[in-house]
Amino acid sequence: MNEMTAPTQKLTIKDFTSDQEVRWCPGCGDYAILKCMQRTLPELGATRENTVFVSGIGCSSRFPYYMDTYGFHTIHGRAPAVATGVKLANPELDVWMITGDGDGLSIGGNHMMHVLRRDVDINILLFNNKIYGLTKGQYSPTSEPGTRAPSTPQGSIDSPMNPISFALGSGARFVARTVDTAQKHMPGVFTRAHGFKGASFVEILQNCIVYNDATWADVTAKPVVKDKQLLLENGEKMIFGAEDNKGIRFNAQTFELEVVSIGEGGISDDDILTHDETSLQLARMLAELGAKPGEPMAMGVLYADPAETTYADAVHAQVDEYKGRRSLKDMIYSGQTWEVS
Repeated sequence: MNEMTAPTQKLTIKDFTSDQEVRWCPGCGDYAILKCMQRTLPELGATRENTVFVSGIGCSSRFPYYMDTYGFHTIHGRAPAVATGVKLANPELDVWMITGDGDGLSIGGNHMMHVLRRDVDINILLFNNKIYGLTKGQYSPTSEPGTRAPSTPQGSIDSPMNPISFALGSGARFVARTVDTAQKHMPGVFTRAHGFKGASFVEILQNCIVYNDATWADVTAKPVVKDKQLLLENGEKMIFGAEDNKGIRFNAQTFELEVVSIGEGGISDDDILTHDETSLQLARMLAELGAKPGEPMAMGVLYADPAETTYADAVHAQVDEYKGRRSLKDMIYSGQTWEVS
């Protein structure tokens, strides 16, 4: 997060749209995410010269080409390393990292883990379509068991990763979830992620119309949205459903969250949990919500607990502390050294 200074002339969506032809498959969810970002940045007071998009490899990683800002299209899985370098070199830049479930959680899983535990002040958007799209439909770390793909012709036997649980387990201090088509919900999530001091991780449920079409339909289809999505608001009761008559209660016997119907069996609003986005324990339970039949999937900010300082703050403080004490040559030749003849 950086303090934004309003540009002399208010920018618009056109100012953040590059002259490159957008080359995703017709109907791809990436189009909606791109437009949402181009629309949100002007509202944040962002400037093109102070904004950087860094990506790895995959369909999502074409993103920097289509933003009229600075950008790096890097190599497979290594976007976190490059994004970290950019932020350390110039902490005043707003750095957005774009990745997918394959790029970010497979070959890039190790890099993702460390950028989160270090709490580097960048905004991470992970597009999750549960498949490799760019390389023609192989199964990914988030694919469901039984997924038939060129790399698993008899069906995947792997257990899928939960990106939110992974991020929390890696030490992320901000995790959120939204949907590619949720054009009213997504800008708010982007705004919260941008305003967070530290690493922000946002999972975006995204549809691959060619290789994994309708993979999120049980959560995102219009007839089921209100029953299958729990829209979180900090300090508000976790109530959902087409008639707002369902809620989330903590079961003290099983130590799990459970879905209950308000007005049945003596259950009232008082029994429904209030969302506390600073609670790591609650966030971990919300991350797993939706795995059982009848449960909704949590959307919005699941966890937000900023640290006092970020990784870049600590690095530059250390540099300033030792600046001028010793020359680089003195530091290189300090301690144990050997002469090889």
